[in-house]
Amino acid sequence: MKHLQKRALVIHNKLIEAFGEPVWRTPLPAIDELVSTILSQNTNDINRDRGFNALRAKFPNWEAVRDASPEEVVEAIRPAGLANQKGPRIQQVLRAITMERGSLNLDFLTDLSVDEARAWLTKFNGVGPKTAAIVLCFSLNMSAFPVDTHIYRVSGRIGLRPEKMTVEQAHTHLESVFSPETYYAAHLNIIRLGREVCGARKPNCPQCPIREVCDHGANVNP
Repeated sequence: MKHLQKRALVIHNKLIEAFGEPVWRTPLPAIDELVSTILSQNTNDINRDRGFNALRAKFPNWEAVRDASPEEVVEAIRPAGLANQKGPRIQQVLRAITMERGSLNLDFLTDLSVDEARAWLTKFNGVGPKTAAIVLCFSLNMSAFPVDTHIYRVSGRIGLRPEKMTVEQAHTHLESVFSPETYYAAHLNIIRLGREVCGARKPNCPQCPIREVCDHGANVNP
């Protein structure tokens, strides 16, 4: 594990040199981030934001979304795609949280360990490890490392996880590989690397900022 941790630190530092310290959008309250991340499933950021903004414009608060007719919610989030699935899923999660906690405030999660908070969130249908990690990392400043398709692909290529490790297993694995203070920047910079350089079909290895420490890229001629 120590060699992976050293490798991860080198990669993190090289990505900081290449891309700089990344800054995501203004953090959302945890319940907002939860809904936004559910909307992001199987779509791109632009459509996610369109669906989220439409939902916020139509309803005054999350309690109103929770109590609205399914048809109203589905229509509002249609720009996000798969609205017939995501609408009921969002309402079910909001209702389940209200039933258990009495309100839609998730700040209490900061009183739990990361594993406890992750387990609490992922017990709800439609909330997987990635969704939970995004809420914990970006809204609550907790030490969770979200793994999306880009991070899963790139982390395999650059030797930070076993080839056959599942996406679910990669969350806790990469949390042990990277140090907590690098989670935020490493997450965002690896996503950028995956989008701009290390694509799924045609990785541009000659232009990769971590080529010299990547076995995949080191074997590709410029």
